Amino acid sequence: MHQHHACGCGRPRAAHSANKPLCAVRSAPSTPLTISAAAPVQADSAGCCCEANSSPGGDADEEGERRGAWHFSWRVKGMDCPSCARTVETAVSQLPQIVNTRVVFASEKLLVDASADVTAAVEQAVARAGFTLVSETAPPPAVPSRWRENRAILLLAAMLLASFTLSQFAPRWGDRLFIVTTLLGLWPVARSAWQHARSGSPFTIETLMTVAAAGALLIGAHAEAAMVLLLFLVGERLESFAAARARSGVTQLMALRPERATRLRAGVRETVALAALQPGDVIEVAAGGRLPVDGRLLSEQASFDESALTGESLPVTRGRGEALLAGATSVDRLVQLEVTSKPGESAIDRILTLIEEADSHRAPVERFIDRFSRLYTPLIMLLAALVMIAPPLLGFGDWLTWIYKGLTLLLIGCPCALVIATPAAITSGLAAAARQGALIKGGAALERLSSVRAIAFDKTGTLTQGKPQVTAVLRFADESEEALLTLAAAVERGSTHPLAAAIVAAAEARRLTLPKASNQMTLAGSGIAAQIAGAQTELLSPARATALSAAQRAQIAEQEELGQTLVVVLRDGEALGALALRDNLRDDAQPALAALKKMGVESLMLTGDNPRAAAAIARELDIDFRASLLPADKVEAIRELGQQAPLAMVGDGINDAPAMKAATIGIAMGSGSDIALETADAALTRDALPLLPSLLMLARRTRATLRQNIAIALGLKALFLVTTLLGFTGLWLAVVADSGATVLVTANALRLLRARRG
Repeated sequence: MHQHHACGCGRPRAAHSANKPLCAVRSAPSTPLTISAAAPVQADSAGCCCEANSSPGGDADEEGERRGAWHFSWRVKGMDCPSCARTVETAVSQLPQIVNTRVVFASEKLLVDASADVTAAVEQAVARAGFTLVSETAPPPAVPSRWRENRAILLLAAMLLASFTLSQFAPRWGDRLFIVTTLLGLWPVARSAWQHARSGSPFTIETLMTVAAAGALLIGAHAEAAMVLLLFLVGERLESFAAARARSGVTQLMALRPERATRLRAGVRETVALAALQPGDVIEVAAGGRLPVDGRLLSEQASFDESALTGESLPVTRGRGEALLAGATSVDRLVQLEVTSKPGESAIDRILTLIEEADSHRAPVERFIDRFSRLYTPLIMLLAALVMIAPPLLGFGDWLTWIYKGLTLLLIGCPCALVIATPAAITSGLAAAARQGALIKGGAALERLSSVRAIAFDKTGTLTQGKPQVTAVLRFADESEEALLTLAAAVERGSTHPLAAAIVAAAEARRLTLPKASNQMTLAGSGIAAQIAGAQTELLSPARATALSAAQRAQIAEQEELGQTLVVVLRDGEALGALALRDNLRDDAQPALAALKKMGVESLMLTGDNPRAAAAIARELDIDFRASLLPADKVEAIRELGQQAPLAMVGDGINDAPAMKAATIGIAMGSGSDIALETADAALTRDALPLLPSLLMLARRTRATLRQNIAIALGLKALFLVTTLLGFTGLWLAVVADSGATVLVTANALRLLRARRG
């Protein structure tokens, strides 16, 4: 269990650790993606005026209590399905001083926000509900033997066989042994039902099973009652196995992170736990070993297998100073790294956090099924009671026959298959997407992605390489080419925009000395301005430069016809000249857009570039385009197009963020800006456009699987409801049908994990 307490010192919120965006990257193209997520809130002890464990007092403390200053997390043992997660959540949320409770079934984690230290109360409440809490820092429990796991089933099966054998020779004694077998099997089920009821969850599968088995005993169906309990235990075992398989994606991800690392201090090697590593430490990873934390390579050069995090199938060569993600494998040599991530904030930790956060962004159908299942079980119990009572009272048969049918209906109505149908599909879909190299923020984003029928692309850095080069310098005045390039580079120096980087690189290539620029100011969608030697120097797009003459515009148009982007250099409002830049298409852009077209997805390019340069790129890709767009224009275009069909926006820059937010779903390229990656509903962990068709196909498969699961769960229940009322289905067959449906929908969802990588 982890806990953090706000110090209550009254310092501004900004003074404490802040949430981080989904992803953050360095601007260098060779730098791999750095994945980031919302970090847990922690007290900043620096300059704090009180102890972390001091009693609440004062306005700041009272405010902290209202917000839930204490944060706890545990692992929960014994959860087999989302219904178990809901039982734990209900039990904890009823406690006083609890602000928020959330159980993440995918990672078996309980997250609690409270206004005080409620550790003991939470542990007691969960224990009363029949589950066990384990500290996250505790070592994983030893795997129990198969005999220990299955001894209850084997014992009950042996007694059931003995009862059946004895009944062949001594029916009365055999029947009595059936009663004893039923009582022994019923005891743990009834106790679990009572624990759940005390915790605020009276309508559970254990409740249905207890009522059905006890009712079967009362009407004399002793053999069937014992068989029902055996089949129920077998079904529970199968559900536990299926749940473990459904969580396999998260388990495999956690397995990528070694528990210990080799740290170097003053030339001495020491083995330490990951929690002991801090930024700046130097660690050593042997050939074939996985990186335990994010780091910066200190060795000259090495090859790394990064497929577990980025989906890139081939090893990648990294040089000294390049960033590396936790979970990557050193392929060919022993390497040394400088740690760059804090404990619990490595790439793997943050992806796990994203998976946990995805649980709060559930798909609409998932939320509907969750609400429906809360009413479903009480309604089934009411329907079963009516089946038991109404027909005999109306003279349509004897009491025992209809009570038997009502008890069978109780078992058929078990909601396990229905409840697990949607989260199993969504979790498998999200895990499969992560394997392919994409992070999706929850089931809601995955469902929206499956409905996309058109995709709008930004141009620079998305469809193009994002590495433009200066190809020509146009002179409109007496200034030389070197002087124009010097002014432009001085204004752009420090900017991370691809065009700015290209201009500065061109100046450096000519070994030009750049003057000092001050008061730099970005003009969104237009350009950039700065003061140089007392003169206002601006770099603007031709459409925003009003000082151009007709002859100058003709020169610019001639260059734009060749697919080049022009930047006009002005000093105190006078046009001195223009720089022509060219950004080539990505090698994978054409095949990716062709694959999308085969899937029935239309592509469109939205760019702030000039119409002629945009047209040249669009012709190569055979797509429509809109050019000379400001960020607000992109938003307007997205809203207009989104009214015609569900639309995704793919981009990488700050100016793409508003449009991504306005689209049905925003998708950020892995090399994108922090704002774009934070705004996006999905992010590609590597710059590979072919990921888009495979990601879209996966989303559609997930939606189809989800619908199939719901149809299987409800269809089987409807079928057996009819056969029960007609007298064809007995108690034991009802349990077989329910357990079979649960295993079937889980197995169907697990097929998504076999999706091929892009």
